Amino acid sequence: MESRHDLENNNHHHHHNGSGKNGVVQGFRTPEHVSSSIVRKKSDPVMVGSDNGFQVLRNFVANLQEVIFGTKLVVLFPAVPLAVAADFYSFGRPWIFALSLLGLAPLAERVSFLTEQIAYYTGPTVGGLLNATCGNATEMIIAILALRKNKVHVVKFSLLGSILSNLLLVLGTSLLCGGLANLRKEQTYDRKQADVNSLLLLLGLLCHLLPLMFKYALEGSIYPIDTYTLQLSRASSIVMLLAYIAYIFFQLKTHRQLFDSQEEGEEEEKPVIGFWSAFTWLVGMTMIISLLSEYVVGTIEAASDSWGISVSFISIILLPIVGNAAEHAGSIIFAFKNKLDISLGIAMGSATQISMFVVPLSVLVAWTMGIQMDLDFNLLETGSLAFTIIVTAFTLQDGTSHYMKGVVLSFCYIVISACFFVHRTPITDQNGVVTLGGKPPLGAMAT
Repeated sequence: MESRHDLENNNHHHHHNGSGKNGVVQGFRTPEHVSSSIVRKKSDPVMVGSDNGFQVLRNFVANLQEVIFGTKLVVLFPAVPLAVAADFYSFGRPWIFALSLLGLAPLAERVSFLTEQIAYYTGPTVGGLLNATCGNATEMIIAILALRKNKVHVVKFSLLGSILSNLLLVLGTSLLCGGLANLRKEQTYDRKQADVNSLLLLLGLLCHLLPLMFKYALEGSIYPIDTYTLQLSRASSIVMLLAYIAYIFFQLKTHRQLFDSQEEGEEEEKPVIGFWSAFTWLVGMTMIISLLSEYVVGTIEAASDSWGISVSFISIILLPIVGNAAEHAGSIIFAFKNKLDISLGIAMGSATQISMFVVPLSVLVAWTMGIQMDLDFNLLETGSLAFTIIVTAFTLQDGTSHYMKGVVLSFCYIVISACFFVHRTPITDQNGVVTLGGKPPLGAMAT
C-alpha cells in the first residue's frame, strides 16, 4: 500500500514531466541493474512550469541533477577534471594515474545507472543484453586501450583481477556482512543460478589451463610452442564466446524464471530521464571513461616505479576494485537485506561475464590488431584463478549461507593480494630489454 507521501511524489512526477510514463515497458532487471539503483540517492528532479523557451535548458539541468548528483560517489567526480588538468600541465605521471583511477569509480557506477534507464524503454531482452555489455564497460575499455599500446600483460592482469575481486572480495564481503546482519535468520539462495555460473567459470578455467599445461608438456621439444598456444587460445576464445551466447539465451529466453524469481517484491520504478538524454549521457560518459583509461594505461608503469608497487599488484588488485566499486556496494546492501540471490547474481554474474565474454573478446580483438595475446596467464595467476573458482564453487554448494563463508572468501582474497604484492614480474619493454616491474626488493641484485 503506498503512503500518501509516495502518491504525492508520483503526482508531482507526472505533473512536471508533462508526458505520462505509462507507456513504458517495465525493464528486465538483472542483478547488475539492481545494484546500480541502490547506490543512487532518491532525488526528484524539480522543474518549474513549462515555458517552452527554457524547456531544453531546464531538462538539461534536471538531467544533470539526476545523472551527476544522483549518486553517493559524487564526491569523486572532481577527480575527473583534475586528472585532465594534471595531464595538461604534466604534473607527475603517478598523479595522473591516481586521479584517473579515482575518477573512474563514479563513472563506472553512472554507466550502469544509464543502461538501467535505457532498459526501461527497450524492453526486457534488449535491456538484459545492454546490461551484459555495459556492466563491464570500464574493464572492456581498459583492455582494448592497453591492447592498442601493446601492453598485453596489463590486459591479462586487470581481467584476471576483475574475476578474482568479484568472486572473493565482492562475494566474500557480501556473505560476511549479510551473515553478521542476519545472524538469527536463515539465509538461503537458489542454487541453480550459482551452479550455472560455476559451470561456466570452470569451462573458462579449462581454457586457461590447457595452453599453460600445453606449454609445460612440450617444454624443451623442437615444437614451435608459441604458435600452437596462440592457435589453441584463439579457437578456445571462439568456443567461450559461443558458450556465453548460449548463457545469455538461457538467461533471457528459456530459463528466465531462474533469474527472475529474485525480483519479486522489488518496488516498480519509473525511468527518471528520457531515452535520448540517457543515450547522449551514456555516449559522453563512455568517452570520458576512455580518456581516463588511456591515462591509466599510459601511466601505470610510471606509478609503479615511483610508488615501488609492482605492476601486477596495481593491475590485479587496484584497477578492478575501482571498476567494481558500484557493484560491490550494491551486492553488500542486498546481502544486508538478506536478498542473497541478488548479491550472488551481481558477483557471480559479473565474474562469468568477464571470464566468458571480455577475455575471449580481448583475444579476438588482439588477433584483428595483429597482436599476439593468448589465454596463457602464467602459472601463478592461473593457479590463483583455479583455486578461487574451486573455493567459490564449494562455498555455494548447499544453498544456505553464514558469515563463516564470507570470512574464508575474504581471507583468500587477502592472501592472494599479498602474493601479488610481493610478486615482481620481469616485463620486457619495447626494445626487448627486460625490466623489473617496480623497484627490485632491497638486497636483490640490480638487473
